[in-house]
Amino acid sequence: MATTNITMRIDEDLKSQLQELVSNLGMDMTTFFTISAKQAVREQRIPFSVSMDVLNADTIRAIDDVRHGRNLSGSFSSVEELMEDLNAED
Repeated sequence: MATTNITMRIDEDLKSQLQELVSNLGMDMTTFFTISAKQAVREQRIPFSVSMDVLNADTIRAIDDVRHGRNLSGSFSSVEELMEDLNAED
């Protein structure tokens, strides 16, 4: 298959951020743009989704708490029972 070059202009900061993202996904910029082009042509639409799950600090802490059995509540049989527990003073 013959290839061709594409020249494009993009904001320097955006380019740096995109290079970091695609590198974290295990690819380079050429691979990213080739995947993007093939998907757009195949699906005949834009946008498409290629993403990494990025968790914030609160979510990471909550996951760690669950894995280590910390800061957990018991089970509740009703909303009222849950609300009583939430409103109870520790």
